[in-house]
Amino acid sequence: MSAAFRKAAKSKQRPHRERSQPASRRKLGLLEKKKDYRLRANDYHKKQNALRALQKKALDKNPDEFYFKMIRAELKDGVHVKKLPKDEVTPEQVKLMRTQDIKYVEMKRVAEAKKIERLKSELHLLDAEGKNPNKHVFFFDTKKEVQEFDVATHLDTLPELVNRVYNRPTIATLQKETLKGATDPLHLKKLAQQRKNQYDLLKQRIEREKAMFVVAQKIQTRKDLLDKTHKVKVKKETTNGPAIYKFKFQRKR
Repeated sequence: MSAAFRKAAKSKQRPHRERSQPASRRKLGLLEKKKDYRLRANDYHKKQNALRALQKKALDKNPDEFYFKMIRAELKDGVHVKKLPKDEVTPEQVKLMRTQDIKYVEMKRVAEAKKIERLKSELHLLDAEGKNPNKHVFFFDTKKEVQEFDVATHLDTLPELVNRVYNRPTIATLQKETLKGATDPLHLKKLAQQRKNQYDLLKQRIEREKAMFVVAQKIQTRKDLLDKTHKVKVKKETTNGPAIYKFKFQRKR
């Protein structure tokens, strides 16, 4: 009965409320209540605990410690951002890979290869730049023969034709037959320039064919990466070759 009486007595009591900010101090803002103080105190102690934990971690840190996030992340506007790896591709390769597919690239590469074979069959690469010079070794028995040696006489041709690597007729052939083709120095110079231009064109086509082959390999590698099979990167991608991945072997059913 006493407990019920106390409850009945409390129901008639006046509720105790925290006072508000007096009118004379209203310019200072809201008066802080106990619940506001509790929130502020909890936030303060939480920050102090975090600072103490970081300080302890810094004191216990090994100066020789290293992990890859140190070089694979950077600080931007106070936030750690992971660095994205850069693809080793040229702008021309990126443009071609985005606009064309592997079949188109392979078709153009085969066309370039046929043009290269056609040019090689026409030029024979006899006096191409960068080609290792041919060696012609003569053997003699005495030093006197070496001192009296004359290349034109030994090869039985004219001195003007000694430096030629092709179309070097002998004196007997020149006496029997007339020279065919251009003999004028200006005309010969013009033909030499045309031949040089053809070699430059051949060099450009070879470089273009190699670039298309690299692009085709990179496109094929990106298609293979769409497979869900576990894979490990063995070699990074470069401007001269695609990335190399090792795929987990799976037995086919």
